[in-house]
Amino acid sequence: MAPTPVRHPEAAALLRDYYVEVADRYRLLHLGRRSTVAELDRELTADPADDLVPPHGLFILGRFNGDPVACVGLRALGHDVVELTRVFVRRRWRGIGGGRHLLTAAETAATALGATRVVLDTRLDLVEARALYRRNGYVEIPAYNTSDYAEVWYGKSLSCP
Repeated sequence: MAPTPVRHPEAAALLRDYYVEVADRYRLLHLGRRSTVAELDRELTADPADDLVPPHGLFILGRFNGDPVACVGLRALGHDVVELTRVFVRRRWRGIGGGRHLLTAAETAATALGATRVVLDTRLDLVEARALYRRNGYVEIPAYNTSDYAEVWYGKSLSCP
């Protein structure tokens, strides 16, 4: 796991894969179809992740045998709260502990940013992600944002070293 600029080609490819998956799942569920390339391009442009950079954020790339297979973004919401975003493990590498390692790396980075609490939002249909969060100590919390796609919110207190 290593911090990586969101504009780096490997990071950009992972972010696109993330968007393809979450957008397709949403559109298949609600519209009965997959996303078009134009829709994905428009959404990536509208939500560029440019704020996931120090000192108020970070983008972490996870590798398996040297290949980029996972990512997570951190965004400072206040002096001691960090939001996780764009949590993603490519399908081929799921089920072998990568998600847990990704969350551990994100929580370590959040602590280094001065956070004592991590929050995130997700959708109800992303059941695998929700199970990952619950298995790793995240609990449902009240809504902290009004994102159009947020349906459930999680939080976790970080242990002080």
